[in-house]
Amino acid sequence: MPTDDDDTPAGDGAQGPGAQGRGTQGQGAQGQGSQSHRDPRSYDARPDSPDDKPKEGDEPNREGGPNDARKPRKGLLQRPVTLIVLAVIVVILLVVGVLYWLHARNYQSTDDAFIDTHIVRVAPRISGRVSRVWVDDNQIVRVGQKLIEIDPRDQVARLDQARAVAAQADAQIAQAQAQLAQAKAQVKTAQATYAENKAQVAANVAQAVNAGRDYDRYRTLKGVNPAAVSQQQLDQAEAQARTTAAQRDAAARQAGGALAQIQGALAQQKTAVAQIAAGQAQKANAEASIRSSGLDLSYTGVDALVAGTVAQRTVQVGNYVNAGTQVMAIVPLRLWVTANFKETQLDRMRAGQAVTVHVDACPQARITGHVDSIQRGSGQVFGVLPPENATGNFVKVVQRVPVKILLDSYPRDCPLGPGLSVEPSVKVR
Repeated sequence: MPTDDDDTPAGDGAQGPGAQGRGTQGQGAQGQGSQSHRDPRSYDARPDSPDDKPKEGDEPNREGGPNDARKPRKGLLQRPVTLIVLAVIVVILLVVGVLYWLHARNYQSTDDAFIDTHIVRVAPRISGRVSRVWVDDNQIVRVGQKLIEIDPRDQVARLDQARAVAAQADAQIAQAQAQLAQAKAQVKTAQATYAENKAQVAANVAQAVNAGRDYDRYRTLKGVNPAAVSQQQLDQAEAQARTTAAQRDAAARQAGGALAQIQGALAQQKTAVAQIAAGQAQKANAEASIRSSGLDLSYTGVDALVAGTVAQRTVQVGNYVNAGTQVMAIVPLRLWVTANFKETQLDRMRAGQAVTVHVDACPQARITGHVDSIQRGSGQVFGVLPPENATGNFVKVVQRVPVKILLDSYPRDCPLGPGLSVEPSVKVR
């Protein structure tokens, strides 16, 4: 009895017209199998081919058997929607990249930057023992506020000594001035006596000349006519001549004595003047010592010259400090940024351009500033051993140039201080 099962293989000997027909066709297909055989697993296999029917021993696949025909699947990149999405993403990325480049080319930034200021080193100007410290670590001080105090007793003693020397110089000057006045009076008296003696000398000289002439005349007349002149007259004339000559010599000696008195008084006057000058010099020296001692006394109190914050305080009450030895430092309240930009970044950088500063210690703070100045020269030329490019082999290296950036705003809760790392961004256009 014939069966209707289509899965019966043609080589099982099944009887029936349909079977024989299929058998005949199967033989014809087998005759050509060597040339036109198709792999039933390929995509171009036909489902109605006799060879596509499952044979005995074949394992059915998940979709009905190994000869089940499947259509080719398209890849993810071959789908139109995917290509459109990728194209849109690429366009967006290009637009964003161009916009970012247009924006970023107007800014120059660097991470080689830090907060900077001129730290004031506090040191006493005199040596001594510290008697009091008025400030503590990290304390904010104002201009003129007292920082430390040194024992002032040594300076007070030096000041008193200088004042005593000045008083002694005043006494010496007063004494020399009195001697000068006395010498001046003596000079005047001697000059008057000398003038009187000179007049007396002139009168005595005239009398002596007259007496001498009378004696010579009487002597000549006596020799010519002895009776004309008596011996008594001749003796009187001779005595008168000798007397007037003696008076003349005495008046000359008195005039010489008066002149010597004048010279002595003038010498005393010069001595008094010299003593006055020495006293004045001693007084000037004493006054300089007074001023110096007064300054030293004022230096016993060390005051703050700038407003800022105390840092690195190393002094304590009882320490002996030497002049010029640092005892603390003051960080001024005025801060700025020193940014070491590459020389290739300075093409469009100018003073006055706006700057945004990011501080590592305060990442949430927004700090603004502006470019103050650009140093003339790279940092390495100011080093201890500057480079000498004219010797040896030369390798070009991009240099760093310090740029000073002043801060326009300060964050309240951010402890800004010298040395903190920052990242400035300068808007060059």
